[in-house]
Amino acid sequence: MAAAKKVNALYEVGDVMEEEADTRKFGRIAAQTAKQVVVQRIREAERGNIYEEYAEKENEILTAIVQRVEKGNAYVELGKTDGILTPNEMIPGETYENNQRIKVYVLEVRKDNRGPQVVVSRTHPGLIKRLFEMEVPEIMSGVVQIKSIAREAGFRTKIAVFSTDPQVDAVGACVGQRGARVERICNEIAGEKIDIIEWDPDNAIYIAKALSPAKVLMVYINEEEKAARVIVPDNQLSLAIGKEGQNARLAAKLTGWKIDIKSQTQAESAMSGTEA
Repeated sequence: MAAAKKVNALYEVGDVMEEEADTRKFGRIAAQTAKQVVVQRIREAERGNIYEEYAEKENEILTAIVQRVEKGNAYVELGKTDGILTPNEMIPGETYENNQRIKVYVLEVRKDNRGPQVVVSRTHPGLIKRLFEMEVPEIMSGVVQIKSIAREAGFRTKIAVFSTDPQVDAVGACVGQRGARVERICNEIAGEKIDIIEWDPDNAIYIAKALSPAKVLMVYINEEEKAARVIVPDNQLSLAIGKEGQNARLAAKLTGWKIDIKSQTQAESAMSGTEA
């Protein structure tokens, strides 16, 4: 403290005293050490800036360039940093080639000693949502709203949309002229089939639409159990259930209701007390 007071009488305990060093007196090892420290601090600052930048992009869509595929993982370039696409986040059956451009959904940004690690996805329902926002101006403006999405990546997606303007057809806006808009989105996700339905505040109507393309005769609602019993024509039963139950499963995910599907004959038999 006494030495500090000689430099400046105003110094108090806890103050930082700076003293200019004559770098010409540094030895070679000291100079190299100082350089390494400075470079390290600069790199840490750069990593911190990149982390903050990409952390803000979580739940957003980015264009990535495939760098390499190694041990099942695809490593992609995202601009200032790289991302990783793990097998679980890849569309089943999709292959990737070096320098291929793909759209990815940013799942998570993690801090790592080597820099930020960006985990991306091609299977997340959020990818579908962001693609529609990019492709459909009515969604971006808020006139058309996405109410729900149910997806089995690589196979089929159901999306429920609603228009806040009676003069705007929500489904038509998403499909586009001659199906151009939805076709571009399907092409971006390896030809995955997309069913676009109109959301309805009436749960029975909404559930019936969710089972599209199957036709529905009647929907019985159990509000307490949030379960629905759906009656379809005999020739529509397989279509309503879908291959391996996919259509019914996606409709249930989309609406948030348990759905039990019966053919007209099965329903009539049950009502008469006989087994279909």
